[in-house]
Amino acid sequence: MDQIAVLNSDGKNELRNSAKKNVIAGTLLQYIVIKMGEEQYGIDIRYVDNIVRMQNITRVPKVQAYLKGVINLRGEVIPVVSLRLKMGLPADEYTKNTRIIILKTETAGNLGIIVDEVREVVTLGEDSIEKMTHEPKDSKTSFVNGIGKNGGELISLLDRNAITLETN
Repeated sequence: MDQIAVLNSDGKNELRNSAKKNVIAGTLLQYIVIKMGEEQYGIDIRYVDNIVRMQNITRVPKVQAYLKGVINLRGEVIPVVSLRLKMGLPADEYTKNTRIIILKTETAGNLGIIVDEVREVVTLGEDSIEKMTHEPKDSKTSFVNGIGKNGGELISLLDRNAITLETN
């Protein structure tokens, strides 16, 4: 069973099982549910490397406004992006619940994204996920590749590739 590092309430890292299910050909998928404003979004747990509390971000000059800077995480320099700004939402307001989720990318190493709150991990069956088609002019929907139904709640499932590409 895979493990991910999560910062506990005492500010210390602890390893938690990602609880990936051994099922046939992806009938169950797990998502970390995050909040941005009043909306809930899901990030596929397979792409999450770590979740850390908000920390000091070193600014980098002459970059896109959504690139907040870099952090040093155990000796690794990781770029940090404001997901709110990248999606065209109001600027981040940091609270005690604000977290940086470290995502594994295919080509550029790791990338941190700032989120308002990490809520929970949910397991969704393929039958409870509806794929979305994108309107090219609607930049917000281009970040979402599906909608998950978890009980009575809807979760917008984020497209990792759209989040990590610099062209958005």
